[in-house]
Amino acid sequence: MKLISSWLLLAVMAMTLAFSSVCVAQSEEEDEDEDSQQWFSIDALNEGLGEVPEDLSRLTPRDAIRSFMELTDSKEFDAAAHVLNLSNMSPEEQKSRGSLLARQLASVLRRGEWLDLSDLSGRPDAVIEDPSGQNPQAGEPQRNLRLASLDVDGETYDIRLARYRVDDEDAVWLVSPESVSSIPLLYEEYGPSWLEGHIPERFHASYGMLKIWEWIAIPIFLLAIGLVGWGVYLLVGLASHWLPSGLPSIFVSQIKVSMAFVVMSRVAQAMLDYAVSFSAVATTFLQVLLISIMAWGVGTIALRLVDTFMLKTTRRLVGEIDDTKPSDDRKLLTTLYALRRGIILVTVVAVTIYVLGQIQLFESLGMSLLASASVLTVLVGIAGQTVLGNILSSFQVSLAKPIRVGDLVIFEDKWCYVEGIFYTFIRLRVWDDRRLIVPVTYFISKPFENLSIKSAKMYRYIVLTLHLSADVACLREKFKEYAEAEENVIEHHKLLCYVTGQTEMAQQITFYLMTSEPMNGWAAEMNVREKMLAFIRDNHPEWWPRDVVVFGRHDVALGDEPADRLVTRPATVTDSPKPGPSA
Repeated sequence: MKLISSWLLLAVMAMTLAFSSVCVAQSEEEDEDEDSQQWFSIDALNEGLGEVPEDLSRLTPRDAIRSFMELTDSKEFDAAAHVLNLSNMSPEEQKSRGSLLARQLASVLRRGEWLDLSDLSGRPDAVIEDPSGQNPQAGEPQRNLRLASLDVDGETYDIRLARYRVDDEDAVWLVSPESVSSIPLLYEEYGPSWLEGHIPERFHASYGMLKIWEWIAIPIFLLAIGLVGWGVYLLVGLASHWLPSGLPSIFVSQIKVSMAFVVMSRVAQAMLDYAVSFSAVATTFLQVLLISIMAWGVGTIALRLVDTFMLKTTRRLVGEIDDTKPSDDRKLLTTLYALRRGIILVTVVAVTIYVLGQIQLFESLGMSLLASASVLTVLVGIAGQTVLGNILSSFQVSLAKPIRVGDLVIFEDKWCYVEGIFYTFIRLRVWDDRRLIVPVTYFISKPFENLSIKSAKMYRYIVLTLHLSADVACLREKFKEYAEAEENVIEHHKLLCYVTGQTEMAQQITFYLMTSEPMNGWAAEMNVREKMLAFIRDNHPEWWPRDVVVFGRHDVALGDEPADRLVTRPATVTDSPKPGPSA
């Protein structure tokens, strides 16, 4: 029994020892994995640079870049080189090139991209802090951060910070070796310009966000660009006078301002690329401004071109746009209105996206709007609902074309010509030459009658109430004679005359005529009615309707005795319809 107990004890001890070894090994592996996620372990760091200055802080990304910028501002490039990871160089090369690379990187950072140190993490582990919880990497430490992204000849180069640790020393944040290797190339693109190289050293001191020489050079730069724009404006104005009168001269005269701004932006961009370079804060502002001006100028020129085509179409239609003009021309004009709105929309969206991208707000703003239903999003959505609805409705009208520019419509009992279809409203010309401005969504939500959707021609009719003795055949012949004499009455084979009603004292006679278009048809109807009434008045006054009232003891109709008294009075004649309110 003692032997068995001894063997059991030894077996238990062996298993316990093995299990402990496995746990310790697993714990060590987990610690190593956790450490590998927080920093890069290296054997040595910048041995050729000597001792690290005591006042140099590299424990957090923000401290490292702040110390680097302060040291380079004070021309201490040897000390600033300790923020670079020069592990890809030999110690001798580190000592000879470290300060030069630090000076070049400082120049690139000041001109290449506007850096906001508050955007960099102030924690040693650079943990992503997101109280809203929308970022999936929130709470995770980082060991590699992007500081800036710069373009050279169409290629993008990142300047990155990484966290390194040598043995048991504190981990520090340095510019990665890959980014260090691209510093000379970036310096050729973003280094000091020719002009800056000839500026006295005393003007290179910083004053606020810019250097002293920049406070002087930027106003001069803007003034020079303004003079270039003024010259272009005058030249284009002279060119509009030199051109023969007509659409070319009109188009050129309308793009004077746009051409001036386009040339100004191109000249300014060329000067920034080849002659002068400012700090990143000024360059970023100028770049965004120039791109915005360029997009606005090009978009405006395109709009003026479309407007010129619209003017040409309008002139070809001769006079004001109405439904007597060819349907294809009215469709083209409606399409040009839609194209005009499309150019405006694309220009505004493109400029907005670019500007937001340049100031690095687009991504964060877009993520916040999509990820959270914030109060601002709700308010903007409610406030812009009407505007967006009108814009979308205007495109719907332009594409589906239930109405076209020049169509005659009856909208809310008003005869109107469609004079223009814009982003948020439709402009209607009422028959009495007033203008009716209607929101697009309101217009399409109401029933309306389009009298020009297929053809402008329209049946009109005249109703006369006459005595039963009136000769319908005679009236029919006179009606055809008068109708055929009217210029706006067409399709004479469709001229009709019918007795459409009767009472004991009168009959109702209706005359039908086809007109070329509603408004002129109304005038033709009035003319024919006037002539018919004049014919009856001058030749057959007995045909006027009248009521006969007999007072007596005997029925006059039976012919027994003459009536004691007989009274006649004219019957009521229908009024002439007013122009426009109904067909």
